[in-house]
Amino acid sequence: MSAQAQDHPGGEPNHARRFGTIWLIATLIGLPVAIFVIGPIIPPGNASDAASGQVTDATVLLAMATPVLMLIVCYLFYAIFNFRQQPGAMLEGPAIQGDSQVQLLWIVITSALVLALAIYGSVRLLSGYGAGSGSGATPLTKPSGPKLRVQVIAQQWAFTYRWPQYGGVETPHLVLPVGAQVEFNVTSLDVIHSFWAIQLGVKADANPQVNNIAFVRPEKREPFEIRCSELCGIWHGEMWDTGRVVAPSEFQLWIAAQRIKFATATKELPPFSLTYQPEPTRRGG
Repeated sequence: MSAQAQDHPGGEPNHARRFGTIWLIATLIGLPVAIFVIGPIIPPGNASDAASGQVTDATVLLAMATPVLMLIVCYLFYAIFNFRQQPGAMLEGPAIQGDSQVQLLWIVITSALVLALAIYGSVRLLSGYGAGSGSGATPLTKPSGPKLRVQVIAQQWAFTYRWPQYGGVETPHLVLPVGAQVEFNVTSLDVIHSFWAIQLGVKADANPQVNNIAFVRPEKREPFEIRCSELCGIWHGEMWDTGRVVAPSEFQLWIAAQRIKFATATKELPPFSLTYQPEPTRRGG
């Protein structure tokens, strides 16, 4: 009796056992690659607590998706090599009936994955204070301790930054001290924009007459890219800048210099407010 005949009555191999073995081996190989090779290089990196958290979340999602991906890919190739019709044959495939056990197993596993991801995502959003996203004017959770408050003011087609803890001065560029807990208050003077500090993992919509709060703690002294990620008009593509994370002492020197440089302009600004009346005349510079 042949080996194939021993696998399954009628000489047909036990495809379920054979495929399960192949899938298990592929998953055991794919999981370490996903977690230890691909995971560490997923953007946005680890320049801030929010960015590091996003990399962790993406790695968890990738690890949970890897067995499902291996299942689909392995079955595709298994079917191609084992169930393909021989050249020249004109055979009709056997009738296939549903398997209630397989269907039930699929429903249970996929439901468990979806529920696990929903719970994990909710916990991460709450514990990470919004994970770098805008949480509106009243975030559900806030980090404790002192915060450096920075108001991000979007307008066609630039971001400016107002510092209420430093006399309300408004600067055209963003510099942050490493290790400080930053509270961004994001708003707009005209249309809808989106403040995206890429390497910091911060992305918050800027809406007129709305204060949108996002938290972040920079952890590396390095530059970061700032872009508007909401189509806001003809020069949307030019609405970008480069921010910097510096040592606390360097930040204090920088903000002191900005207060002196823009002292005259600061006197002409309206009093600090979480939102401002839109001013169409300021559009486009």
